[in-house]
Amino acid sequence: MSTTTTTAPPSTTTTTTTTTTGAASSYIPRGPTTAELTFYAPPPDNSAPFNYVESPPAGQPKYNYSEHTQPVALTDIRGAEEAFTLDKDSFQALQNIPSSTTYTTFDSDAAVRETYYPEVEALLLQHIPGAHKIVLFDHTIRRQKEGAARQPVNRAHVDQTAAAALARVKLHITDPAEADALSQGRYRIVNVWRPLGGDPVQSSPLAFASAASVDGADLVAIQHRYPNRTGETMGVQFNPAQKWHYWSGMTGDERLLLKCSDSRGLREGDVAQWVPHTAFWDVRTPEGARPRESIEVRALVFG
Repeated sequence: MSTTTTTAPPSTTTTTTTTTTGAASSYIPRGPTTAELTFYAPPPDNSAPFNYVESPPAGQPKYNYSEHTQPVALTDIRGAEEAFTLDKDSFQALQNIPSSTTYTTFDSDAAVRETYYPEVEALLLQHIPGAHKIVLFDHTIRRQKEGAARQPVNRAHVDQTAAAALARVKLHITDPAEADALSQGRYRIVNVWRPLGGDPVQSSPLAFASAASVDGADLVAIQHRYPNRTGETMGVQFNPAQKWHYWSGMTGDERLLLKCSDSRGLREGDVAQWVPHTAFWDVRTPEGARPRESIEVRALVFG
């Protein structure tokens, strides 16, 4: 049974600062915990759910569905990173990743593309077996502070549906013949997530559910309406069988790979397709903790 129902816009994020711990401000919450996660609730009239990315047309609501929260047990993968894989869980944890980026790199989108993008491409080619072509198509920097352009998203979601992933191939591979050929093979969308700085994440960490525990019926396609096109994301319905995790105290030399779509999983069903994920508020977060700052780079991975 849900504990809270809200009609706040699905894109709304929070910068909660309430704490229940008297720990020092340097404390890093670790180990198993329970947190309130926000899940999808269908439109009252059972119509197809949608969300306008920008202002909706006259007479239309910005979104037509709601959300509710559930207390969920979270397992810390710290110390057990190698137990999880993209094919089985749709997430994978990488450590000791060298980088020439600095904290100030992330102040400039141009610097991110020039310095960090090549590192992400090399990382994916190295760590995803069979990958032979990488197309990085966007990135988002999130800062947990008032006035930030993008803040952590406190809502369980999947970034792409299968149809949206195929549309991404056709959008970013501009040669129609090449796009058709690549779409016949295996293609994936992988989100590469990391903190901006070197200090461990203390506040608003990321939770993710192993795909092996997620029923397809838990995921609901939501039209993501842009001014010039319509994409699709997926809302996540609560299911007590879902196994949720987080990676405590992530640092700047660690990377979390989140698989948002996999054509092989769709066609053959022998690998996981996608990973639900969300930021969450950990009640153990100490007063004065560093606000979370992170970047996620989204990539088409062919092969």
